[in-house]
Amino acid sequence: MNSIQKILAAASILCSTLLSAQQLPQFTQYMYNTISVNPAYAGSRETLNVTLLHRNQWQGLEGNPRTNTLSIHAPLRNKRIGLGLSYINDRLGFENSNYVYGDFSYTVPVSNTVNMSFGLKGGFTNYNLQNPDAADPFFNSNFNSWSPNFGAGFYIGSNRWYFGASSPRILNTDLNDGEFQALERNSYYGIAGLVLDIARNVKFRPTVIAKITNGAPATYDATASFLFGEKFWIGASYRVNDASNFGALMDYQISKDFRLGYAYDLPTSEVRPYTGGTHEVFLIFEPGKRKTGPIKSPRYF
Repeated sequence: MNSIQKILAAASILCSTLLSAQQLPQFTQYMYNTISVNPAYAGSRETLNVTLLHRNQWQGLEGNPRTNTLSIHAPLRNKRIGLGLSYINDRLGFENSNYVYGDFSYTVPVSNTVNMSFGLKGGFTNYNLQNPDAADPFFNSNFNSWSPNFGAGFYIGSNRWYFGASSPRILNTDLNDGEFQALERNSYYGIAGLVLDIARNVKFRPTVIAKITNGAPATYDATASFLFGEKFWIGASYRVNDASNFGALMDYQISKDFRLGYAYDLPTSEVRPYTGGTHEVFLIFEPGKRKTGPIKSPRYF
């Protein structure tokens, strides 16, 4: 592997992305970042939830995707209304996208153990392109624009299973006045998961997420993980799309209020020889949970 090969690989990846639809970033640990794609999830943890996540994709390639997220959500005192706020910063080459969105959910108890929620999401997408070469005929100026958008979602589940469907960005928006293609297209997400007891102190959790965007390849993630002693998760994942990869993930309840997690992905596509893989780390803060409400602790999603 020489520097020329790495530059060509990076250029191919960045150019194909710059000329395609702008999409929300993908996450290996999507089950801990559900609110970024489904507003109906707001407040479902039955307490304040603050999640920080950093993703460094295809480490080693110049201009590789890097994503930082912050999400905050909680139920109100009447327990049926949830509110949330999420911020995503996604960098790719000379592109920098910021997503600032608020979330609202309304929950209807279906039974003593099952809740059904409906959610709305609204906010702004900021798209910024810094031209490194003013003489470049393809990118003859810099862009910095803000565009409004909104989304909706549905979520149903208990502390043992869940299913959700959502469209976090409903409007198709031209982010740069049409000088080159950078369109925020409508995306649809489906998520599901369940937890099974396989031994006294061991649980098994399979989860899946599907993402369908007009004008882009569909993406499907499947994850299987095991919980030991209600504290330590470890598992594996596989993503199917035009950049498929295998992954490993783990997280640990380091205290009553904090959970720390890490994931590593290894691509199976042509980019594999030029990258050290993808690293993703998250930190979750959840203070002592309420004991009221139809869904009882512990929660696994």
